[in-house]
Amino acid sequence: MAISIGTKAPDFTLKSKNADGVSDIQLSANLNKKNTVILFFPLAFTGVCTTELCDVTAGLGQYSDLNADVIGISVDSPFAQEAWAQKENIGITLASDLNKKTAADYGVLLDDLLGFGATSARAAFVVDKEGVVQYAEQTPTPKDLPNFDAIKACLQGLQ
Repeated sequence: MAISIGTKAPDFTLKSKNADGVSDIQLSANLNKKNTVILFFPLAFTGVCTTELCDVTAGLGQYSDLNADVIGISVDSPFAQEAWAQKENIGITLASDLNKKTAADYGVLLDDLLGFGATSARAAFVVDKEGVVQYAEQTPTPKDLPNFDAIKACLQGLQ
C-alpha cells in the first residue's frame, strides 16, 4: 500500500543517465525550492509506460509553471532508461531504482508483474517543498494511468 498523504516522503538517491554521464538524483535536492512529482512506472520500453512519460514530457511546461520537477522512477538500469528516453524523446528526469528500495519505501513494490519479477507499481506522488506527501495514488492496475488532472490541481494548491 502506498504511503499516505501527510507523511514525510522518504528521501532517495538514485542513479540517472544522460548525455553528460551518470549522476545522482536526490529528492532532498528540491527541499525548500520546488515541489516534486514522482512517477513510478513498471518498465521502460513498454506501451503504457511510453504513453505516460511521452504525455508528461509533452506537458512538462505545465509542471514547471506550477514550480514542480517531475522524476520518473523504475527498476530498469539507468542505461536502459536513457536508451528508451532517447528512442521516445522522453524529456523528464528518469531515475533507476535497480535495487527496488525506493519503490519498497514508498509502498509501491509489486512482488511479481506478469512473471518478470518485482517491479514498481504505477504510482504518483506529489511531494511539497517541505518534503511532505500531498498527493498519493497507486493505480488499480499497471495498465491504468494516474489522475494527472488531480496531480496538477494539487500542485496549484501548493503555490
